Amino acid sequence: MPSVCVSLPRSIVERLKKEAGKLGVSLEEYIVDRLLKRDEPAARAAGYMEASREALRRAREALASGDLNGASARLWSAAVLAVKAYAASRGESPSLSDGGLWRYPRLLARELGDWVGDSWAHAVAMSVCSHEHTCSSWHVERALEGVERLVEGVARVIGVESGNNRE
Repeated sequence: MPSVCVSLPRSIVERLKKEAGKLGVSLEEYIVDRLLKRDEPAARAAGYMEASREALRRAREALASGDLNGASARLWSAAVLAVKAYAASRGESPSLSDGGLWRYPRLLARELGDWVGDSWAHAVAMSVCSHEHTCSSWHVERALEGVERLVEGVARVIGVESGNNRE
């Protein structure tokens, strides 16, 4: 499903960004978290996967247009949202801000293989790159490969239909 643009007063958007920043998450992730909070685990997992795939699609677009900072930030978001989908499928709701998210890549590696650690490491590097503006296209392209594999691996594990959305 394509993304949509919502128009909100700047003051509201700034408040949302401030709250997201306190938690160390993107604005999109903050909104998705709030929306899915009360859903049943399967619906929450599916929602996180949809948001993860959308972040991945937007990362590809940003990379194609040369926006390395935007691509790296979206790759980090895609990975975090995929891992949250995995956690949600287990009936859990980890928080990035308290470090709770970090145990899930290890659990995923038990199901999918050690490559999950490499994919997660690439995603973490994208978080750093998006804040420090230090990545080259080579870095982002390598991370894209790993994060794509992570997102689709999570989808298989939790039983969400393939979202090969490479438009």
